[in-house]
Amino acid sequence: MSAIYEFEVTGDPKGQPRPKAFARKMGNKYTARVYDPGTAEGWKSAIAIAVKEAEIQGLMLEGPVSLTMVAIFARPKSHFGSGKNSAIIKPSAPFWHTGKPDLDNIIKAAKDALTQLGVWRDDSQVCKSHTEKPYATGKGHARSIFRIETLSNQLDQ
Repeated sequence: MSAIYEFEVTGDPKGQPRPKAFARKMGNKYTARVYDPGTAEGWKSAIAIAVKEAEIQGLMLEGPVSLTMVAIFARPKSHFGSGKNSAIIKPSAPFWHTGKPDLDNIIKAAKDALTQLGVWRDDSQVCKSHTEKPYATGKGHARSIFRIETLSNQLDQ
């Protein structure tokens, strides 16, 4: 019997930033430093709030899990008509959000946050996933919808 946990996070989905590096010359030597720009911290905090409200923080799921995530982006003003048509999406407006952030970076940031919150032991437990990056229908707000499901680890499944 699988368990299902669902929650929604309000706000713009953010991707996990790549570590940045720089070199500094000190006398005749160079020193290298690596740092994390941390641009996803606000979104990770929003995930933490939603996980707490869903009462799944510290759940520490064991075994394989499935993660479904739909990262919904608010449409830019250019996707809508003008004047009395300002609430109507133009026929030429796209359904899918093909710009930054990349889908794999979004899911990485989310999985890292869920690991830090103790929803599961490690994000390597995610054995099945489905992610999407559409625009909101109409003037909907940016949000992400999550569904976590425990999976059977039996051969006959």
